[in-house]
Amino acid sequence: MFRRLGMAVSAALLGVAVLAEPAQAAEFNVKDYGAVGNGSANDTAAIDKAITAANGAGGGTVRFPSGTYRSPNSIHMKSNVTLQLDAGATIMGASGSGYDKPEPNPNDKYQDYGHSHFHNAMIWGDRLTNIGFVGAGTIDGGGALITGNPDSGQADKIISLTRCENLTVSGIKLRRGGHFAMLINGCRNVVSDRLNVDTASDRDGWNIISTTNVTITNGTFAGNDDALVFKSDYALGQKLPNGNVKVYDSKLSAGCCNALMFGSETCGDFTGYDFQRIDIKGSNKSGLGLVSMDGAVISDVHYKDITVSNVKSPIMIKVGARKRCGNSPGVGTVKNITYDNITLNGASGGFSPTIMGDVDGHVTDVTFTNVKINVPGGSGTMSTNPPSNDRTNYNPNSIGTRPAYGWYIRYADRIKFLNGSGVSFTNNDGRPAVITDNSTDISFDTFGWERGTNSPTDFLFRNTNGFCVRNSGSPRIQNTSSTEKCGVGNDFGLAVDPAARTIQPGETASYAIRTTATGSPGPIALDASNIPAGAVVQFNPSTVNPGDTATMTVATLPETPHGTSDITVTGKAGSITKSATARLTVGDAPDELVLSALSVADTGNAGDWSLQSNLRTGVAQYGDRDFTFSAVPAEVAGSQWVRTANDSKSATQNPLARFTINRDAVVYVAVDTRLGKRPWMDALWLDSGMSLVNNEGSPKTFRLYVKGFPAGEVQLGPNGGASNYSVIVK
Repeated sequence: MFRRLGMAVSAALLGVAVLAEPAQAAEFNVKDYGAVGNGSANDTAAIDKAITAANGAGGGTVRFPSGTYRSPNSIHMKSNVTLQLDAGATIMGASGSGYDKPEPNPNDKYQDYGHSHFHNAMIWGDRLTNIGFVGAGTIDGGGALITGNPDSGQADKIISLTRCENLTVSGIKLRRGGHFAMLINGCRNVVSDRLNVDTASDRDGWNIISTTNVTITNGTFAGNDDALVFKSDYALGQKLPNGNVKVYDSKLSAGCCNALMFGSETCGDFTGYDFQRIDIKGSNKSGLGLVSMDGAVISDVHYKDITVSNVKSPIMIKVGARKRCGNSPGVGTVKNITYDNITLNGASGGFSPTIMGDVDGHVTDVTFTNVKINVPGGSGTMSTNPPSNDRTNYNPNSIGTRPAYGWYIRYADRIKFLNGSGVSFTNNDGRPAVITDNSTDISFDTFGWERGTNSPTDFLFRNTNGFCVRNSGSPRIQNTSSTEKCGVGNDFGLAVDPAARTIQPGETASYAIRTTATGSPGPIALDASNIPAGAVVQFNPSTVNPGDTATMTVATLPETPHGTSDITVTGKAGSITKSATARLTVGDAPDELVLSALSVADTGNAGDWSLQSNLRTGVAQYGDRDFTFSAVPAEVAGSQWVRTANDSKSATQNPLARFTINRDAVVYVAVDTRLGKRPWMDALWLDSGMSLVNNEGSPKTFRLYVKGFPAGEVQLGPNGGASNYSVIVK
């Protein structure tokens, strides 16, 4: 297996520090091009002129000062242009027949009308690069956009983008979007922070279709149909990939339909999705929905720290056989999914949490850790036979009333419930807590459940090979044509030998990748990431049996830059993933990082600030407090850092602190989560996804925001209340 990683064009989008800030883009004020902004004049032509001017100048920012810019015609977006809406600025849609006609699409039979046509929108563009929609203003359909199939000249979307690259959508609000507030298809490298989408009176919020490399943070999505949804259709005439997506710290709600959803359009495969710290309040279909209806393989999707309330179907995973895709697909699969620390409250007794694979495509390797689901309950005793299932329909109601009040599982393999996961009901229910059909290796460990009056059993395993219930009280277990298996757990270990190598550009380095095993985890597939630019990694073999050893060879080119990389070696066996680090230094090792010249503008507390080394748990966080760190992420442990003074938390000087670094470095600022990203942090400061925790009487959590800096002076702004930040440099 070969893996090649070049220089990332948009490294910052993918969580890699950027060491140089871009030059200031030229500004093009729409009023200088004839826009009036009084809410009645037609400002579309002026907006298009400003966009054309910015594009013709090689790129720039088209600025909308405060005002209402009526746009009854389509706005044509162009490359290297960012639309900046100031506070109080609104681009307003209008009724009539002035929007661009929908373009013909020979593939429109494979998805509905709204997904098949892109030009009938308030703003659209195709094959664009380096574009953005930013600021504190609003783009509002004005109640004029169509929620169904529009007539010629009508629009059904606010923003429609196809085959775009390097898209930023941050700070603005999209409301009353018709069928879609925003639809993107075939795009890559997308960043969104603080986007507010309100289509609760219309239909969909944001449809992200056949798109890769997406980071969404601090978003608010309120849809009537789907709030935030990931799809892959055949509108662009081919099956396209999807993946490398992160959604953090966001709020979602849906009226009629789904809150956080995969599908139903699922032609291309999906892999590498990470959802964390999400709050879902309301949906009339799925809270967390994941369906493969058109042949897609959906894999490596991870949900963590999520709360879900007032949803009809708390969790639904389904493989169907609609096969609506132009490449004559078969039946897809769903595999390698994790749910961690999730609390869900359902709103319908009939739509119990469900895993429904297909006879031709099972759901495999799903792990639930501390996932607690409460359902309304209230049903009496009913038949425990498998419910009906329409294989061509993705809706939760395509499956009949589930015969279990808790989990109903069919056509699934290697499903695990661990560490306090469980189901409960609000009203007494006569159905079992769990029923499985036609499945293998289904296990419940430390699983909570309730027993309803007159329920025939608590766990029913039917045609299930290898079920296990342990450390879960004293349930009544009934099995039919099933076998129990509560043996040794399956696991493996991964190690790199030697841990570090040094070579010159153009040379190769070899490492032994050693594995160990407990039980029978299955074959281990090896992969590597964080590879030096211009280097190639080869594993021999690329898949090893547990207990065997593989060789990893890293080949560099003469032009591979000098430096040290911590290559992450990853092994996967089913749902089990382990990693180890192989350090590779190419050329001379970089100079040791030196911090110096610390200067603090808060002179009254400056004496309590100091430069420190070896960040770890147990050391004092502040120079004027006894609080210590109780949790430090492994990625920053051992780093140099700045011990600050907590009494500087309300200082207003900007910059508050300065220090010097002798070489390029990455700076993390750990900010109290009660505050969030600080106003002085520009767009290059990224949420690392990591946190520090202290042992204060009521422990505080500090989110790590990261930015790359060149050698020289680093300046940091004020904290702004709560507990003061800490600084880490590596």
